[in-house]
Amino acid sequence: ASESKREQFRRYLEKAGVLNSLTNVLVALYEETEKPNNALDFIKHHLGVAGSESDDATSLHLELSDLQQKFQQLLEENKELKTRLLQYEPPQEDGTE
Repeated sequence: ASESKREQFRRYLEKAGVLNSLTNVLVALYEETEKPNNALDFIKHHLGVAGSESDDATSLHLELSDLQQKFQQLLEENKELKTRLLQYEPPQEDGTE
């Protein structure tokens, strides 16, 4: 029973990308020509940077998508309001107030 729990946990870590991230950081540490004095700080730094960039990028993509949608809505609203305004006022020529 405990073996199946271990296997489930391993699959969970693999699916979440934890194993891949840890492996990449450990490989980077292994490939360092000058090993850092504090390996744990190296690992923390490399895991933290990778995670926050990914989160920031995702957040920025979502914000960009929202802003593009709002921009399109405002363009449509502006067009509709200009059309409605023309019903009440004739268009003015340039230079005439």
